[in-house]
Amino acid sequence: MPGLWKLLIIVVGVYAVISIYVYLMQSSLVFYPNMPGRQLVATPADIGLSYQDVALVTEDNVSIHGWFIPNENAKATLLFFHGNAGNISHRLESIRIFNSLGLNVFIIDYRGYGQSEGTITEQGSYLDAEAAWSFLVNSKGISQQQVIIFGRSLGASIAAWLASKHTPAALIIESGFSSVASMGQRFYPFLPVRWLTHIKYDTEKYAATVSCPVLVAHSKNDEIIPYDEGRKIFHAVSETKYFLEMQGGHNDGFMVSGSTYIQGLETFIENVLTTAANQL
Repeated sequence: MPGLWKLLIIVVGVYAVISIYVYLMQSSLVFYPNMPGRQLVATPADIGLSYQDVALVTEDNVSIHGWFIPNENAKATLLFFHGNAGNISHRLESIRIFNSLGLNVFIIDYRGYGQSEGTITEQGSYLDAEAAWSFLVNSKGISQQQVIIFGRSLGASIAAWLASKHTPAALIIESGFSSVASMGQRFYPFLPVRWLTHIKYDTEKYAATVSCPVLVAHSKNDEIIPYDEGRKIFHAVSETKYFLEMQGGHNDGFMVSGSTYIQGLETFIENVLTTAANQL
């Protein structure tokens, strides 16, 4: 019996240590601002596109950096929130695609990423998103009905949060998770993850409250964020919604899907803008 109690104490101790680790180390488990590095490795000029360097100051006085890539015949402007690793210079292929669809593109690095100052936090990323929105609507004078908010992976949650606070033309959620707690439960099924998570990024909740058309895109082959996570977000949306099934992995799905992806985006954007124009 003493041996059994000793084993039980060891098991409980290990469980407690793992729980404490997950709680305290969430930021390092969610955010990867230094992978592969903060240095900008290229610019839109390297793919033949003109761009404007943009420096914004957030409500809490943090300087963040972004690029505004204009399109001479822009139908609308896409506000781009990227994933949890790398920086804006690693998103040139996506910028090229969005430009080819006739869109201005505005992409930012969250605080602590790329050339942006500060340290990344969930609430800080929301303030970064608000600063980006304000730049487009107030500084650039672009109507919110001409702004399409786009988020990939972690950025999908930030995009959904921002869309729940405003009324953009549309919201595009690509390869997103329903919440950090949901993902954490998948990785640590033996832990009470929903009690341990202080970083929420509750995409499912945000998507349920938006008041614009929504496109959810996800691949059945996504090896990082399961397909079911995208479906959960899709089912939560109460507004006009579309689902685009992609192919390929988490980081290359938009490229592997090729014309299916591009045509899916184009059809959605055209439908949204046509509907909006008819309502004027």
